[in-house]
Amino acid sequence: MKRFLTEVLAPSTVRGYYQPLAMISLMFDYVLGGRENNLMPFHRTSLILHTANTALIIVLLYLLFGQIWIAAAAGLLFGVHPMTVEPIPWVGERKTLLAAFFSLWSLVFYLRATSDKRRAAKFYIGSLVAYLLALMSKPTSVPIPAVMLLMDYWPLRRLNWRAVREKAPFFVLGGIFAVITYISQTRTAGTALPGEGRYSFQYVPLPVCYDVVFYLCKILWPVNLSSHYIFPRPFGLSNPAVLAGVIGTGLLTFLLLFSLRWTKAALTGWLIFFVAIFPTMQTLRFSDVIASDKFAYLPSIGLLMILASFLRWLCGDGVALTRCRTAAMIVLVLACAETAATRRYLAYWQDSVSFFEYMLALTPNEPSLLNNLGNAFKLQKKFEKAVVCYKQGLQVNPNDAGLHYNLAVTLQSQGRPNEAIDHYQKSIEADPREAAVYNNLGVVLLSQDKLDEAADCFRKTLRLNPDKTSAMSNLAWILATHPDPKVRNVNQAVSLAERAAKLTHYEDIFVLNTLMLTYTVVDRPEDAVNVAQKAFALASAAGDREQASQIRRQIEVLKEQVAKKKRINP
Repeated sequence: MKRFLTEVLAPSTVRGYYQPLAMISLMFDYVLGGRENNLMPFHRTSLILHTANTALIIVLLYLLFGQIWIAAAAGLLFGVHPMTVEPIPWVGERKTLLAAFFSLWSLVFYLRATSDKRRAAKFYIGSLVAYLLALMSKPTSVPIPAVMLLMDYWPLRRLNWRAVREKAPFFVLGGIFAVITYISQTRTAGTALPGEGRYSFQYVPLPVCYDVVFYLCKILWPVNLSSHYIFPRPFGLSNPAVLAGVIGTGLLTFLLLFSLRWTKAALTGWLIFFVAIFPTMQTLRFSDVIASDKFAYLPSIGLLMILASFLRWLCGDGVALTRCRTAAMIVLVLACAETAATRRYLAYWQDSVSFFEYMLALTPNEPSLLNNLGNAFKLQKKFEKAVVCYKQGLQVNPNDAGLHYNLAVTLQSQGRPNEAIDHYQKSIEADPREAAVYNNLGVVLLSQDKLDEAADCFRKTLRLNPDKTSAMSNLAWILATHPDPKVRNVNQAVSLAERAAKLTHYEDIFVLNTLMLTYTVVDRPEDAVNVAQKAFALASAAGDREQASQIRRQIEVLKEQVAKKKRINP
């Protein structure tokens, strides 16, 4: 928990932005028995959170519109909609559910602060704390203060300078986390600014217009859902889908502005949806997808507000009972249809292979989906099938660095080092900025006793990632044992091994063995014994009897060296 919470600008536990509460939540599920072969604890918690979010949306809509059955009807449609499925079976998307949970609490507390003057301060503080927890779960919660301001405009009708000023702490907090997110994402996973991705700066509006129409269509007609919606190719106005997005956005904007003649609901609800989903609209390239169902999870509250407002008008005071019954029937029919569609979609999530095969059926020429399917096969130790997938992906995109890297790793695990080296080198040619590729190439070269080439790879790894402990340890081993005295540098070896041990909190047996070796080489047997005893304790705790026995024998030899040293130098 300390690592999750304190590693803010460069998290070592995730390849991405700062998300400590999501990681802590998953850790608790692991404590409850969640494993790769037993995902039930993870799914159970995710389902509980989704159910809680559905209830919170009902509460939120009730506080806004004052009619419980209307709030319940809109909340029901959210709870069973196919587009809300994704974060539940996808274990890694706990952050979406958790961020929505705290964001909704923040909005509920905020509404109570506006209506309960006597306890307004307490509810305001509660709203701010919940917002902080949402940001610590997933930074897409940043726009919540803007959502509050839009709610002030409608339906609260309290938008004034005081309402703006009271959001100042929220905006400051959101700004801080926006900076943290950018830095942590850049340092751990990389990100592309406009002009560095598939479109240049002047084309930034295109993904926004495309997404506006895309999400609306998927929400109204949720078919062919996927967790991987690729960028249209070519990505420009010559593509009918992109052109339709631009035209559709223009038409939608006109209709929303025109609706102000009768109601503020349509425009304000849509703006809430738009503002909440805007950070994920690829104006800054952080992903290779143009859209994702999970991005619409929390922003959908804006559309639900429009629906609740419409139902309130439809079943308002003095309206015939027939109209209310008709509205109730429509909601029930929609809920039943959504439930059926949701269950059909969930069937594809039974395991990773099934889901990637389903997505490949939708987009058969997408290299990243061939890559993901290969990774799924690799986790199942079906290495030949993984190799086939990676090679199929390379047929589509021969310069995909990730595919070359994953193929090399798989070939290495199959005992095919020469082929692995070839693909590691091709991965470096495609993207020379990835430290892991140099590190793995160094490991293969080291296994072939190509010490100088391996050392060069480990040095390049450390230039790109100075905290890569496995590279430190391997380079330390080479420098401590190299047969050429001109290359051998025992003092640098000790320094590297000590730094690697410190970074791994003396809890990595591989690193401790290297440190033990370097201490032995520089004639520090007492220190080597202390390190060996730590390694023995770790091996014993892990139940690795063979390694524990081997380390015990090393300890006995080292103790003899200590005794001999004392006899010579009493």
